[in-house]
Amino acid sequence: MTKIRFQLLICFLISSTSQVIAQSKMTRKELKPFIGNWKGRLTYIDYSSGKSYTMPANIEIKKGLNANELLISNIYPNEPKANSVDTLIISAKGNSFDGAAVKSILRLSVGSTQIITESSGTDGNEKKPALIRHTYTISKTNYSNTKEVQFFGETKWLKRHEYSYLKSM
Repeated sequence: MTKIRFQLLICFLISSTSQVIAQSKMTRKELKPFIGNWKGRLTYIDYSSGKSYTMPANIEIKKGLNANELLISNIYPNEPKANSVDTLIISAKGNSFDGAAVKSILRLSVGSTQIITESSGTDGNEKKPALIRHTYTISKTNYSNTKEVQFFGETKWLKRHEYSYLKSM
């Protein structure tokens, strides 16, 4: 499926079949669908040129030592020096994920969940102050993580990168 068709499908599903959960807290239950091996791609905007670049990206997600943790192995087949391991944590109160405030959780009737987080930080080569938003959309077979930034004093959101994966069987 082409990227544009996939994005249109996701937009349609979100707008036509979602319901907002009244709370914006995560539970361990939200972590379960993430676990597994995923194959896909990373599309990002190069800070210097402003051009979009896509490369293969895979991810292996396991339970952490703590029930509120996920161990993430990022694998870049064409750039193995960029491989990394991260730990994502739900806070004890469930109000933050990966150190960012959980702003909303949407359950989609097609069996997927969308989690949106926001945090303050810096972005770009100039390291300008910005609000950083991550949108995680997860189902049994698909997973995406989109990063957007809004520089302080501006109203426009800029899409910085998107990881899109399919579950490996």
